[in-house]
Amino acid sequence: MSKLLVRSFAVSLDGFGAGPDQSLENPLGVRGPELMEWFFHSQFWNAMHGKDGGETGTDNSIAERGFDNLGAWILGRNMFGPVRGPWPDESWRGWWGDEPPYHTPVFVLTHHARKPLVMEGGTTFYFVTDGIASALAQAREAANGRDVRLGGGVATVREYLRARLIDELHLAVRPVLLGSGEALFSGLDWHALGYECTKSVAGERATHVFLQRRQ
Repeated sequence: MSKLLVRSFAVSLDGFGAGPDQSLENPLGVRGPELMEWFFHSQFWNAMHGKDGGETGTDNSIAERGFDNLGAWILGRNMFGPVRGPWPDESWRGWWGDEPPYHTPVFVLTHHARKPLVMEGGTTFYFVTDGIASALAQAREAANGRDVRLGGGVATVREYLRARLIDELHLAVRPVLLGSGEALFSGLDWHALGYECTKSVAGERATHVFLQRRQ
């Protein structure tokens, strides 16, 4: 069976996976982009945007591996966009332009139905209204044996963690203190949930921590 993976998920030293006050102007929250500096400077990030250059090294290699063997993604609704409540219309089509970076089916958790959204480059967004288990089942079927990546945000990762549905996690720990925002670790007993750290690797701009669920 395909695995459910969290990859390249950045957190601050004080445990925040996004800054406060997420909005159209601040999709990662205030100061949230500081969490992703390890990724934004990589050669892989530049190549994704059709640009040359960027840093090579450990951070870049790990970022590249984050896209290996993926057949589907799952996103929380906030990761798809800033619209809250019932969809006023279908004009919002995501943060990424006409060709999102996923190139697979993407299952978006929401309480409000919307018809599938077909984008360029092989990405189709499906809007799932009946919970995280249903989204995972649909994603695994679509992945056809490949892995499913859980893109976030923080609340979505925490929900799947509580249900012990995540097989492996890669956290990119950035040496910054946000002070506030969306807390990844708060109130979760990761050991009791069955997770253990299997490896940590020092990168150029982040420390990469790998965890998996005990069998």
